[in-house]
Amino acid sequence: MLLNIILLLAGFIILIKGAEYMVNGASSVAKRMNISTLVIGLTIVAFGTSAPELTVNVINSAYGRNEAIFGNIIGSNIFNLLMILGVTGLIYPLVVQQQSVKYEVPLSFIAIIVMYLLVNDVLFFDGTSNTLSRVDAFLLLIGFAFFMYYIYRSMRQKPDFEEDGIKIMSMPVSLGLIILGVAMLIGGGYLVTENAVGIAQKFGLSEKLIGLTILAVGTSLPELATSAVAAYKKKTDIAIGNVIGSNIFNIFFILGVNGLINPIGYNTVLNTDMKVLGGGTIVLLIAMFTLNRNKVDRWEAFIFLMLYIAYTCYLIIRN
Repeated sequence: MLLNIILLLAGFIILIKGAEYMVNGASSVAKRMNISTLVIGLTIVAFGTSAPELTVNVINSAYGRNEAIFGNIIGSNIFNLLMILGVTGLIYPLVVQQQSVKYEVPLSFIAIIVMYLLVNDVLFFDGTSNTLSRVDAFLLLIGFAFFMYYIYRSMRQKPDFEEDGIKIMSMPVSLGLIILGVAMLIGGGYLVTENAVGIAQKFGLSEKLIGLTILAVGTSLPELATSAVAAYKKKTDIAIGNVIGSNIFNIFFILGVNGLINPIGYNTVLNTDMKVLGGGTIVLLIAMFTLNRNKVDRWEAFIFLMLYIAYTCYLIIRN
């Protein structure tokens, strides 16, 4: 049991460092090839921050752990929305200035609605089972393509005068970092999934609870670190944009990729968790856009934090 916990923590550390190495190496290669910072941000960095979720869920998909996949994606998004925005909003009030961020919040709610419709076949389409089919997964990836096109268009309209801070290294070093990063992602992902399942079995916990809690928190640590640092530097658009963008990425891309690998059976018990995610997004919309404030104050951030604690307690009681 103790060994499972140690290996789980080691897996999370390896995952996060692997994502960092891969992003640094790939960004350096892209810069040496004169690829724009915009393209780097939309592809390499976007993938890097969600690489832990993607890796863990691809492994879960290969083993047929359907509840862990949905639990991780929904749980990560709830953690991003309530816990990360709660923590960052306490560090510094979250003022939203960029129009693109304002549009991403409603888009994240649309992504939740799309996911809810696609997985509840029995409820909405008179299906015989609730499954995310390969056709559903393809539709999610189409949604992801439209999202990336929207981001590309919105970023083209806003000149980037800031230094991108990308360190250019020699090609052998850059390629070495990429290879090392990918290897660490695979190894760390394996350690996390296997030991999380081992802990769940020893405690008699379900796969979906492990996905909603341990896997969700662990794979969201890069987003937490990024948003907390951004809030500390008073770059609040980045703090919110990172969270909302990650939530959209998780639903459209990660769930889409996993659904293409294997159709994923869905447990309708998770409908409650999806409603929590949708409700939290609505609360964020109200907090940001009432009275044209475009702001999440510290007291509102504290409410987000308390909502996540209450939700976690509910999960434990429900299990």
